[in-house]
Amino acid sequence: MEYTEALLLVISFLVFLSLRVPIAYSIGLSALLTLIISMPFLPSVTTLAQRMATSLDSFALLAIPFFILAGQVMNRGGIAHRLIEFAKAIVGPLPGGLAFVNIIACMLFGAISGSAVAAASAIGGFMNPMMEKEGYDKSFSAAVNITSATTGLIIPPSNILIIYSLASGGVSIAALFLAGYIPGILIGLALMIVAGIYAFIKKYPTEKAVGFKIFIKRFLDALPSLLLLVVVIGGIVAGIFTATEASAVAVVYTFVLAFVYKEITIKDVRPILLETTKTTAIVMLLIATSVAMSWVMSYENIPQEISAALLAVSDNPIIILIIINLILLFVGIFMDMTPAVLIFTPIFLPIVTDIGIDPIHFGIIMIMNLCIGLCTPPVGSVLFVGCGVANLSIQKVIRPLLPLFIVMIVVLVVVTYVPELSLWVPKWFGF
Repeated sequence: MEYTEALLLVISFLVFLSLRVPIAYSIGLSALLTLIISMPFLPSVTTLAQRMATSLDSFALLAIPFFILAGQVMNRGGIAHRLIEFAKAIVGPLPGGLAFVNIIACMLFGAISGSAVAAASAIGGFMNPMMEKEGYDKSFSAAVNITSATTGLIIPPSNILIIYSLASGGVSIAALFLAGYIPGILIGLALMIVAGIYAFIKKYPTEKAVGFKIFIKRFLDALPSLLLLVVVIGGIVAGIFTATEASAVAVVYTFVLAFVYKEITIKDVRPILLETTKTTAIVMLLIATSVAMSWVMSYENIPQEISAALLAVSDNPIIILIIINLILLFVGIFMDMTPAVLIFTPIFLPIVTDIGIDPIHFGIIMIMNLCIGLCTPPVGSVLFVGCGVANLSIQKVIRPLLPLFIVMIVVLVVVTYVPELSLWVPKWFGF
């Protein structure tokens, strides 16, 4: 019976996706069809509705709309331009300097906003024309922008790490935030190596080194934006406020900053709030249906069946992690991050904890896997945004993306099998 229900869940979900039904509805409908096997129609609908409603009754989830709002303000508030100018002052003179600027700016903006899509849009909008003007290949510029934008989901603050904490049953958000620093920076450095080699082979031009006074000026211009990271993460780690309270602080800080920079006016607030409301509604519907599906899977004992099947293959942690990584890489190609985390965390977390993997470490592994999926068709949101900003078709971007994909997977493998890369910083802070 369990296999029948598991097959129905998977097949119905894939059928709905193939019919281009929005993913939130696909998740909810496939969960409902599976539940109908075990109970009558009316109780099934009622139970699913109750699970969807109660899944959103969480104080921690309040952080998501606040961080989304902060990201929207940053996107319009002149922060991207200042971060780019600061990054140019640091790495502009190096071979492939503008590619490095793109990567570093995406890392900084993504980390501050907590959104890969916002980073790809804001930084790509500035950097793609600038790189093209200097002779960089347009598709290469877009590929660099797309892959580096995902680092902001690993480097905190990150909405998806908050969602993983919820799905895992209470892994410390502060510990997850701290765990993301080294892996996120490693991905950025790996992308810079590939970009540098590519730029050296193509003999792309470099920027002129700036003087000390200009460097200091650009640093001071970017400093208020960079201080947001210190305020948010420092406040959480020091126990001054929770992640949810930190998100509210981030909103106030970014609004003040944007008005000080004179990049937004009172008239801009309404469209910013409307866009935030739309994005929040989409995310919350995904969360509600995904949590409901997770409950249906638990009710039908599907996680236990998958766990038994995996452990029957091998009880070697190396083999188990290879299988889970491959599954998550595949899932990331077809599913958005939020439902993927909410659905697969309850399945895989008990398995990895049974073989001695720290839940904090596994959270970083899962997010890194799914970040790669954001850059791949057919569902990769960052890929679509990056191509849209660059005004390119996906086909033209795939080829320069491949070496960048490869190094992201290499870093994923290293982080998977060297747990201290994720756990050293949290341990140092006492988590």
